[in-house]
Amino acid sequence: MELAYIPSPSSGVLYLGPVPLRGYAFCIIIGVFVAVWLGNKRWIARGGRAGTVADIAVWAVPFGLVGGRLYHVITDYQLYFSEGRDWVDAFKIWEGGLGIWGAIALGALGAWIGCRRRGIPLPAYADAIAPGIAIAQAIGRWGNWFNQELYGRATDLPWAVEITSSADGRMPGTYHPTFLYESLWCIGVALLVIWADRRFTLGHGRAFALYVAGYCAGRFWIEYMRVDEAHHILGLRLNNWTAVLVFLLAVLYIVLSARKRPGREAVVEPGDGEGPAAGGRKTDGDAAGKDASAEDATTDDATDTDDAGKPGKLDKPGKLDKSEKLDKPGKLDESEKLDESEGPAEPEESKDGAGSAKKA
Repeated sequence: MELAYIPSPSSGVLYLGPVPLRGYAFCIIIGVFVAVWLGNKRWIARGGRAGTVADIAVWAVPFGLVGGRLYHVITDYQLYFSEGRDWVDAFKIWEGGLGIWGAIALGALGAWIGCRRRGIPLPAYADAIAPGIAIAQAIGRWGNWFNQELYGRATDLPWAVEITSSADGRMPGTYHPTFLYESLWCIGVALLVIWADRRFTLGHGRAFALYVAGYCAGRFWIEYMRVDEAHHILGLRLNNWTAVLVFLLAVLYIVLSARKRPGREAVVEPGDGEGPAAGGRKTDGDAAGKDASAEDATTDDATDTDDAGKPGKLDKPGKLDKSEKLDKPGKLDESEKLDESEGPAEPEESKDGAGSAKKA
């Protein structure tokens, strides 16, 4: 007799009148919100604007859901297209069945579309949301607990999960809670990425690649424990091979990217606003201040006159103040023009006291 275990809910659906509220769907939705919230904080910290992560998530999330479902249906086609099965069940996403590999692949395509529309580099966006995706997976895995699925081999450990359903070939009993193992592993991966990003200043997609590599490492041994039906290649489940291949690609990307593009992006989002998000772009006020400073500098370099009225030496040769520019020869100031009715005016004495002859 088991002394302790994790009980499973008797039903994964709660009805609010005629409206079904499914635990699996709630876990996915909560995970998405947490990922967007954390991604937004990290994006702002890197110099982006608030709301950008959510705007791009509008593209990434639907693509990710479609990609995750497609991967599951393709790799487990016998669950929907074999004899005695109803192919319409392939569209019942609320019953579970999202392949993370397809979700990330097609979700990245949606994110790329959103980033391209905003003029944002996809690797920078991926780095910002990487820990949030891992936490979203940790939350989403509890949807498998509501559906009593994706458990491991039988065990009598105190943290075993109790399976009570006998639908689809299930055998009631206590099993390894692989959904719990993966949930805890994803939280650890999120913390690893956050720490490494601060410690090594990761950029150009390397934080996201670290998340991918970390997740694949855990998924390999967790997948090996599962007992649900799956395709096998050379004695290993298909998802084991996928985890190995994606892990190697992620590590290779980290190495090559660090050599080719070390450091982190200086500007992640173009814009006209103030602060890092503006990309260092100067405003009109800055330009006006710069012109005023230049004019003040020119005035300081203007010529001086000595006590005798003679021009003094220039502080910097060749520069005159705008107010002291010489009038063009042959032109008189309007105040000195001759009045035709009063005749020629008497010229004033020069500043040095010497008189001048009258004009004819």
